[in-house]
Amino acid sequence: MARILATFGASQPFDPAHRYTTSWILPPFLLAACRIIFALYTFTTIFFIFAWNGANGRPEQSRHSFSFFTSLGYWGLAFYFLFAALHTFSYARAGRSWLQKWPAPLQLAHTIFYTTVVTFPILVTAVFWAILYNGIWFPTEFQAWSNTSQHALNTVFAAFEIFLTRTSPPPPAHLPFLVILLALYLALAYLTHATAGFYPYSFLDPNKGSGRLAGYILGILAAACVIFGIVWGVIWIRRWLTESKLGMYGKFAKHPVGRDEEMMEMASEGMK
Repeated sequence: MARILATFGASQPFDPAHRYTTSWILPPFLLAACRIIFALYTFTTIFFIFAWNGANGRPEQSRHSFSFFTSLGYWGLAFYFLFAALHTFSYARAGRSWLQKWPAPLQLAHTIFYTTVVTFPILVTAVFWAILYNGIWFPTEFQAWSNTSQHALNTVFAAFEIFLTRTSPPPPAHLPFLVILLALYLALAYLTHATAGFYPYSFLDPNKGSGRLAGYILGILAAACVIFGIVWGVIWIRRWLTESKLGMYGKFAKHPVGRDEEMMEMASEGMK
């Protein structure tokens, strides 16, 4: 079991250098504040869209949103930043995060959750602006704001986690989980058509050509794999640059808890 956990980035003891709850440039309390602001913004966006749809006689659009990958991913961002903020605040306050006290399966789930947060938003942004956007700017301020929030700021939030935290590159073992999640979403999309009578995305309609459909599916899958590889490389370079070259090992909580483990972990793992 220990080897399996290590393969998926959840070796025990979990995160001794507090990489998930620290930044190389931001103090822990400020990192927690940024994460809670992102959580509040994403949750506010979701519920404001729901309220807007209801006030304008379109409540079905809110119900249908749970069939869209964009919306599901945005919910994921909201909950990730909420929990990440709480973990970071607990570390900043006591020198040990709640995440480090969780059972190993939940710690493993958090590592995979992080990988989806730094990968899927970029995929959503790329697919929307390259395939779904028709080149005509949105006719109302609400549409412009909601689409920008969900299809542009989502990548900004992901970039924050990629560039400003101290996380290590996601383990390659996480890649199959991303593929499985994409496959599960594909099943949900066709379940939506079977139960609600519509395709969340028009390119999923097989009546427009099976070859075209296969091309979109395989293309998006390939894009997800490429994005995973790019994110892995960028995070590796960020660690190499900030730690090995600039000596900026991180801003830690002002508590002695785990400080020896932090230094030992960073010294032993090098730039693997």
